[in-house]
Amino acid sequence: MSTLLASLALNAPPQDEGFAARLLAWWAEHGRHDLPWQAREDDAESRVWRVWVSEVMLQQTQVVTVIPYFERFMRRFPHVASFAQAHEDEVLAHWAGLGYYRRARLLHAASKQVLALHDGVFPRDFDAVLALPGLGRSTAGAVLAQAFDLPYAILDGNVKRVLARYCAVEGWPGNTLVERKLWSYATRFTPTARAADYTQAIMDLGATLCTPRNPACERCPQVVSCVAKQSGRVSELPTPRPSKVLPVRQAVMWLVESEQGLLLQRRPPVGIW
Repeated sequence: MSTLLASLALNAPPQDEGFAARLLAWWAEHGRHDLPWQAREDDAESRVWRVWVSEVMLQQTQVVTVIPYFERFMRRFPHVASFAQAHEDEVLAHWAGLGYYRRARLLHAASKQVLALHDGVFPRDFDAVLALPGLGRSTAGAVLAQAFDLPYAILDGNVKRVLARYCAVEGWPGNTLVERKLWSYATRFTPTARAADYTQAIMDLGATLCTPRNPACERCPQVVSCVAKQSGRVSELPTPRPSKVLPVRQAVMWLVESEQGLLLQRRPPVGIW
């Protein structure tokens, strides 16, 4: 742990006021501007609902996979009230194919809270957003920044990778100390103006150029100031997750079948079986 602390202390963030400006200039020309949840002409509540749903769907699922599911979902649930009032079976049916169904259940629970506690209006207060089921610090920041242009930082997987390389942060990003350091960088670089554009831009940078393998550093707007690039350590950062021994489970399974068909039962919300 002492080695990690020393590394974090040495890798202070670059004092670079131009980070956001360079990123925004690059995004204006090369970023993604046609994603279905980016419609700025929507009224505030429609906009935040679309952003919120997209952020939840994009957790552990790629954009190209999410888009058709998102569009179908929004046709059935165009606003938070229609979703909150739906039965869970219908919610899960419209989530089918995306996997990680706990996301859908938490989104459903949170929508009910917005309806019951906030009169159907998504809160603008950060702590109130964090109190909603399923919204952690990064997702809350992403929703508030993209929907309302509020200057809250985000730290999803793409952003962690960008900042770990740009500031040469050693250590697995899932480590508490490393994540805390990355949050300090994320907050420092987030501009007070154009927070919505910046949030999308830094996610786009990680998704399209600063990729896990074979990053396109020669096309990156931050290449001159990137510590990992200038020190030849891009392939080393971010530090991979430490390997661990996976547990072995043994189980006995059986099928109940008759002439009428196969007996199926919905799995419980938590646990494996």
